[in-house]
Amino acid sequence: MCRCKHPTRLHNVPARQTQTWMTDFSPQDRSFPQPSLDIGTDLTSTKTMAVVLEYSFTGLVWTFAILSATTLFWIGWIVFKDAQPAINKFGLQFLASQQWNVPEDLYGALPYIYGTVVSSAVAIVLAFPLGVAVAIVTSEDFLPIWVRSPISFMIELIASIPSVIVGLWGVFVLIPLMLPLQQWLHKNFSWIPLFKTDPFGASMLVAGVLLAVMILPTVAAISREVLLAVPSDLRSASRSLGATRWETIWRIMLPTATSGIVGAVILALGRALGETMAVTMVIGNSTQISPSLLGAGYTIPAVLANEFAEAITDLHIGALMYLALILFAITLVVNIIAMLLVQLIGNQIMKN
Repeated sequence: MCRCKHPTRLHNVPARQTQTWMTDFSPQDRSFPQPSLDIGTDLTSTKTMAVVLEYSFTGLVWTFAILSATTLFWIGWIVFKDAQPAINKFGLQFLASQQWNVPEDLYGALPYIYGTVVSSAVAIVLAFPLGVAVAIVTSEDFLPIWVRSPISFMIELIASIPSVIVGLWGVFVLIPLMLPLQQWLHKNFSWIPLFKTDPFGASMLVAGVLLAVMILPTVAAISREVLLAVPSDLRSASRSLGATRWETIWRIMLPTATSGIVGAVILALGRALGETMAVTMVIGNSTQISPSLLGAGYTIPAVLANEFAEAITDLHIGALMYLALILFAITLVVNIIAMLLVQLIGNQIMKN
């Protein structure tokens, strides 16, 4: 029996109510409000605005990709169809023939293929080391930033100059500037087939130098971006192991960036193959095939620019379109080779 002076009031409360008051702590009896889990969006639904936008963007990208491929095949078909008269008459012999006689309708593509390939090769041989050197200088800290930035800007600015302006510069500046050099090469190295022709100004060598100037921004700019994209950890690890700056560049930076540099060179080669006006003004436009770089030459874009407006007969037009088809095929093959080389070199670097 409880002998307290002031007994508690629990004895006046029913036992069932007392037990509930003391032990029932369920959430619905708490005084603070419960958070709502209804966010108003069905997360399992695939018809939300984000998904619709994603599928729409994907469809738009695929549409443009298909249109680009269709345009490429359409251009090729138009050129092939217009070249049918020459293809039917000359066939593959057109590629090996040196004749180009408009009055007699006798045509051959070999002098133009030779001039296009040789002038572009000279340009790549000159532009490749110079472009990579510019990329190294402007991507490393050999010079202060206030010197490197103007150099890279000036190099890239060459790409914006119209080709006809570059051609005029070649006629009035480059040819007179290179004529003494060509004469010296002929005088001292005429026993070499490359310099056996007596120079007169315009030549395959001048065209190659001019093309090298025009494609230099492509090689330098892309190579510079590739070198800047090489992880800085590789450079730091090489220097921390005791390698000098040049050892790091030659053994780490350049091998890592090889695939990008090769892509830049092939892209520049594609532009050199298709250059028209500048080359036409400085190459001499001669259909004679000569191993000498000091002699005049002719390219496919040059003959298209010179003769297409004056072509009258179907066979003449067909021969010019046949040349255009050959140039189209050469450029396409060069780009395919570039893509394969970039992938091959990239896979080799990943394996190593």
